[in-house]
Amino acid sequence: MRRFALMALAATMAAAFITTAQAAPDFPRAGLVSQDSPLRGAPRDTASLQAQMGRGEALEIRGERGDHWQVWDYRRERGGWLRKSQVLLLPRGDGASAELLAQLRLARQQWGTEGLGLGLAAAYVQAATPAELASPGGAEALEAMGLFAERIADRASLPAARPGEGQLAAQLDVAARYGLKFEQFELDEGRVQVCYEGEAFRRVLAVGGTPEQRARAALALTRPECLSPRATPREAEARDQWRQQVLAQVDAAGLPVHWKNRLLMRRAAVSASLAFAHARRGLAPEPVPGLAEFAGIVPTELTEDDQPAYAEAAMRVNAARWLGSPAGARDFGPVQLTLVAGADGERCVELKDAGRLVARRCSYGQVAIASATMNREGRALTLAAQPLDGWRELWVFRKTREGWRVEVLPPAAAQPGLGVAEFAGWVPGGTQMLLAREVRAEGKYRRSFELVSIDTLATERQAAEPAQMGAFQRWADPAWRGASPIRR
Repeated sequence: MRRFALMALAATMAAAFITTAQAAPDFPRAGLVSQDSPLRGAPRDTASLQAQMGRGEALEIRGERGDHWQVWDYRRERGGWLRKSQVLLLPRGDGASAELLAQLRLARQQWGTEGLGLGLAAAYVQAATPAELASPGGAEALEAMGLFAERIADRASLPAARPGEGQLAAQLDVAARYGLKFEQFELDEGRVQVCYEGEAFRRVLAVGGTPEQRARAALALTRPECLSPRATPREAEARDQWRQQVLAQVDAAGLPVHWKNRLLMRRAAVSASLAFAHARRGLAPEPVPGLAEFAGIVPTELTEDDQPAYAEAAMRVNAARWLGSPAGARDFGPVQLTLVAGADGERCVELKDAGRLVARRCSYGQVAIASATMNREGRALTLAAQPLDGWRELWVFRKTREGWRVEVLPPAAAQPGLGVAEFAGWVPGGTQMLLAREVRAEGKYRRSFELVSIDTLATERQAAEPAQMGAFQRWADPAWRGASPIRR
């Protein structure tokens, strides 16, 4: 049954690999178009054009004349002639699967050969024995099929891409002929994200493969780029539960360090997102979701390509790190802070001074009373609030001549994306505080450590690293030093 399930990926190849006992020794032969080529009605370059063949399309070769093969295209139900230099003859016999795997490895290393690579991968699935399909070689072929599809999807997602034209259109057409499916959704500014549906990668996890093959497959299936921003909260939660289950199928202990890092980064990010979804539904998440996975990352083994994923995992874990704190009230002497239910599912924070309600702010997000901290002068108080998955703001309560006021410091003055703004310490004197921000919004990434005026909430000084500011060296909060992932 497993073999039949795997062969379904290459069902459209079946007609091109027919062998007949009554046929001549060399024909029919199976072949793949090795470069985009015109199918002619006769073995001449000036003959009528029958069709335009894309690289990777499967053909049956029925004869030859000079420098041309006579071929039959089962999909179009049309015959014609192609130059021999434009067709790759597929091996047959006992060593066919090994030779196909070698050719597939070569195609995998070359960008632009995705259509041909898909044809080779499908041919391997067709030619391999059940034992070969269940071996690391079979997983390698399936993984390569998914990788080629992923490359095509990435190319179709570029801002200047035209999926209905040229080579890209031919590659998408070839992929569709081999049964590969793609999903797409609109992003901001009219951009379209195209993603491979992932069946080949799911087969890799089903058949086994090496720990590294399984890790690559799980990471491909859980790519954050392929999460629809239009998903409802329930859809997003179900999606993250599935992503968590996929990542759990890979044993991190058997992986090289750099692949273990990548798996742990993805697990940490997914765990933090799922914790936010649970908290929004009133379920109690684990304390500091994703922190255990994040703590297992070895920063010195991160590659340059891993840095964006590392920053994303850090921001998501940091944004969610107060979700597991159950405190509903805090007492700071004459000032008390309480979390109460508001209208239509809101959560409201009430600040009382000497028993009198002096400030109130509500949010549909998650408000962490346990994060509250007050300066020694008793005139400023901060609180962490997470309105969106991966986005945490800092609420600042200030006592002015007119009374208590509450204002919000976001990670950035931009469309919410991924980011954290967090309290990092009080400066003695009661006029300044330390603030740390990390954000990826509107296509830009930034991390800053700031000295902020409490009266105006304006940034007076800032640096890219806390070690570059004397105020952070002297007055950074010990709890922040020990717990915040922003200090990685």
